[in-house]
Amino acid sequence: MVLGIRRMNSFQNGSHRQPAHFARKRSSWNWDWWTLSSLILAGLAVTPVVSVLYLSLQPSGGIWGHLLETSLPIYITNTLGLMGGVGIWVLVTGLATAWLVTMCRFPGRKLFECLLLFPLAIPAYVMAYAYTDLLEYSGYVQASLRGFFGWENASDYWFPEIRSLGGAISLMGLVLYPYVYLLARSAFLEQSVNILEASRVLGRGPWRTFFAVSLPSARPAISVGLALALMETLNDYGTVDFFAVPTMTAGIIDVWLGMGNLAGGSQIAALMLLFVVLLISLEYFSRRRRRYYQQTASRFRSLPSYQLHGSSALLAIVVCGLPVLAGFILPAIVLARLSAHFFSRSWTPHFQELALNSLLLSITAAVVAVAIALFVNYSRRLRGGPLLTFATRISSLGYAVPGAVLAVGILIPFAVFDNTLDTFFRRQFGISSGLLLSGTVFAILFAYIVRFLTVAVGQIESSLDKVPLSVDMAARTLGYRAGETMIHYHIPLIRGGMLTALIVVFVDCMKELPATLILRPFGFETLATHIYHYASDEMLGEAALGSLTIVAVGVLPVLLLSRFISTSRSAYERVYESEPVR
Repeated sequence: MVLGIRRMNSFQNGSHRQPAHFARKRSSWNWDWWTLSSLILAGLAVTPVVSVLYLSLQPSGGIWGHLLETSLPIYITNTLGLMGGVGIWVLVTGLATAWLVTMCRFPGRKLFECLLLFPLAIPAYVMAYAYTDLLEYSGYVQASLRGFFGWENASDYWFPEIRSLGGAISLMGLVLYPYVYLLARSAFLEQSVNILEASRVLGRGPWRTFFAVSLPSARPAISVGLALALMETLNDYGTVDFFAVPTMTAGIIDVWLGMGNLAGGSQIAALMLLFVVLLISLEYFSRRRRRYYQQTASRFRSLPSYQLHGSSALLAIVVCGLPVLAGFILPAIVLARLSAHFFSRSWTPHFQELALNSLLLSITAAVVAVAIALFVNYSRRLRGGPLLTFATRISSLGYAVPGAVLAVGILIPFAVFDNTLDTFFRRQFGISSGLLLSGTVFAILFAYIVRFLTVAVGQIESSLDKVPLSVDMAARTLGYRAGETMIHYHIPLIRGGMLTALIVVFVDCMKELPATLILRPFGFETLATHIYHYASDEMLGEAALGSLTIVAVGVLPVLLLSRFISTSRSAYERVYESEPVR
């Protein structure tokens, strides 16, 4: 969630300049335990991707001929259609709302700054369950229409089908537009007042200034937001499965579990990885010859804004209000109503047990991910060099890998380890070691850490970069070793960034469905799998309490992100006001 937010510049003059001995260390290859440990952690994080690519080279028993004649074209067509539709939806909605709340003044603007992020707290599959209950034939909307107009059955009127590709695009767009809104708003807040004023002097109005100045300067951030939204679209399984829209994620599970062909499922997974690589490559090549610059911090002042009146203000309220209403308020009301109605049936010892499972798994994954991110980033700060930079980047690869693909990649090395160890114990001691990794809770935990490690790495890297190197030098002068310096100095200084990373990873783990479905042990459930199974059996009422719990947990990081973005511009302004005139 927070990966694409640009780091705020440090306003301590010269505090980040590296002494000569630091520069020399960073240019060399340092083989100590910091470097080796970071490389091992990075290698573990990339192992699932390597194993998927390896398994995709194995024979699949001729299943591709069958897939090419039947399912594969449908998987690819639906995946491309879903990504294209969601991409257009999130771009239009995210850009329009980000521009309005940043550059325009109208009633409720301050409130919308925060509320527009709230749909990010709702997983797409939860949104699908809520809107199906609201809009299906027996739902409140169609029942009210039949009662009002006197219609007797579905043949008397036309109503759009919610369980369709169009329905999946609409609901996923409502959930994912905050990625573009979040990063576009952050980029608009970093605009230079001088450039905006120059555009006005040249006679450009709001629209021409937006297209000629603001949009080009925000393009890198917008591209990151769009890429994140599309990768989340590619990862989704709960929504497309519930709406019966077969995509490549659904194809992996169908071929692997339904047809019992692991090699075939891995080959589809490798094809999905190709989609991700193409997505990132297209964004990179589209801007490889362009350069984006920001003016120095001393040139930042309060952004000029446009005061909206009358119909313009009303239109702005509608544009900002509809995504909040449709993307958060309505589904939250539906879930709250169903939860209250089915509370006695839902609040059972079994529900409390699986809620505890989700809580413990997510907390453990978040703590471990933040610890690994801190270690890898601090190693890079301490030793530097191309090797550790590479290790930091490769450890962040998991977020670009869909959960279903990650699950396939994890099971392969885990199964190899278990089988090798079991063979050894049988030969040496005559006993079986059983399954120690695959088919255990540890497999889910590992998947969570690998998938969301990049969130923690990005946040902690941003926080550590704001700590001046003079802190390290002072600690060394006082006799502290590298590890002691990290514990006594760096961790207290970046605890805010660590807390943010911890909360965001925790919430992402609570929502993760595809990897949990595939890797969970027999009989083990989390809130995500619980609501998925009930919804699959058309028991939306029983799934409501778990869905509402996940939504409630997701609101906290949304509020933190909103506060972070809202205060970023004011930080620039305070520094500008405090700088002496030169």
